[in-house]
Amino acid sequence: MVRTLTASFEQGRIAQAFILTGVRGVGKTTTARILAKGLNCERGDGPTIDPCGECPACQRIAAGTHVEVIEMDAASNTGVDYIREINDAVRYRPAEARYKVYIIDEVHMLTTSSFNALLKTLEEPPEHVVFILATTEIRKVPVTVLSRCQRFDLRRIEPEAMIAYLAMVSEKEGATIEDGALALIARAAEGSMRDALSILDQALTPGTETTAEQVRAMLGLADRGRIIDLFEAIMRGDAKAALDDLSRQYADGADPAVVLKDLADLTHWLSVIRISESAADDPTVGPDERARGRDLAGRLSMRVLTRTWQMLLKALEEVAIAPNAMMAAEMALIRLTHVADLPPPEELVRRLTEESTRPAPSTTPPPNGGGARLSAIGGGRVAAPEPVPESPLAAYPSFADVTALLSENREIRLLEAIETHVSLVAYRPGVIEFHPVENAPADLAARLADTLRRLTDARWSVALTDTPGEPTLAATKHARETEARTRAEDHPMVKAALAVFPDAEVRTVRRPADTPAILPTMLERIDVDEMIDDDPFEED
Repeated sequence: MVRTLTASFEQGRIAQAFILTGVRGVGKTTTARILAKGLNCERGDGPTIDPCGECPACQRIAAGTHVEVIEMDAASNTGVDYIREINDAVRYRPAEARYKVYIIDEVHMLTTSSFNALLKTLEEPPEHVVFILATTEIRKVPVTVLSRCQRFDLRRIEPEAMIAYLAMVSEKEGATIEDGALALIARAAEGSMRDALSILDQALTPGTETTAEQVRAMLGLADRGRIIDLFEAIMRGDAKAALDDLSRQYADGADPAVVLKDLADLTHWLSVIRISESAADDPTVGPDERARGRDLAGRLSMRVLTRTWQMLLKALEEVAIAPNAMMAAEMALIRLTHVADLPPPEELVRRLTEESTRPAPSTTPPPNGGGARLSAIGGGRVAAPEPVPESPLAAYPSFADVTALLSENREIRLLEAIETHVSLVAYRPGVIEFHPVENAPADLAARLADTLRRLTDARWSVALTDTPGEPTLAATKHARETEARTRAEDHPMVKAALAVFPDAEVRTVRRPADTPAILPTMLERIDVDEMIDDDPFEED
């Protein structure tokens, strides 16, 4: 902004309208007054980028009493009548200054009709008129107004500059304040100098030194070091220590919602440090906290930090609607401690797979009884070691045993779905991988895992894969039946039977074990050649 305005003032190409935007308390109105001073400073022959601040014009503008510098609060004067008065007044040249300057604060509060009334004047104002608009909500200003103004975005005040300015103000006030207290004020102000000065005015006590503890108590903040202690207890999964620490901070006056917000801020800070270590050099954070932050960021994974961030955001929503904020905060800490050391999903699958495929421990006693549980019996005799129970998964060495288990327990629908839609890729006791085929149900894997867990009282891992596997059981059964039917039809006896009964066909082929005992006897009594020659069944 300084660079642009310097070039404009030197070349005499001053815009007819400026719009200043930024968060609260960053100096929009103050900047507008400085511009008005530069336009009307009496020390030089024309506008200057360096107003003296001592001439009558500069002093009256600073005091807000200059008749040619009109400040208007758009939040209080939203009607179109005020804009019409401005449009009527801009035609007259200033009597006591070089420029007539209109400063409209919070311009986004104007109504649509007011903006429309201002448009033509903004586009082609008289040469002696300059408009300076200020707003915190630039998106609410119509684009037609923005296109007629020279826009400047005022950034938040940097923490270093704010701390230095607050220290200067404290010194001029004759008060002493700790550096840590200034850092707390700068952090609480969030880049707004007005907020920082308001907090400083509340914190300063002439004649005594203002400490960080006093400022922290005044703002209802928790100690940054204590917040890190609480965060470390959460990451250790120590629920009791975390709840005790929260209770102590609550007894000291800390708001539970503020504690959770500070935990979220700390989580965000640690996440940023993992990406860029230079983020640890925050001037609002003490050197001890910086060292601890670097250490935590190095030990915690990004997955843990992002999960903690999401849970803290949810906890803040719960605290806002809970009947008791402290109870909601305690429940949030309990959840956080219980998931602190939870491994990622792929790690869980790997562990479950390893546990399910690990061979059952041998029941043979080790030599010299090493490691076995022994109990002394009278006379110094030692009992044999207790046998280790065999894993229940050992009873199902193949996938056929799984289908047999489902059949025995009359899980007919699940068994039909498996026979039709499961292309087995890999099987180990406790682990099933299959490729779904022919519009398989979406919940087939979950149903199979739950059913096997219920029937075997053991954990099963059932996973889907895109890799095609073995043919489905239904396809295998159909192929086996087709082969058996073909072989049966090629048998001489079957051929003879089909010759006697031309309209007959082979429907089913049963194994010998399934054949009734009387059937072989009947076949022995039939002379096939005689049947073909005499055709005794012709009439029947």
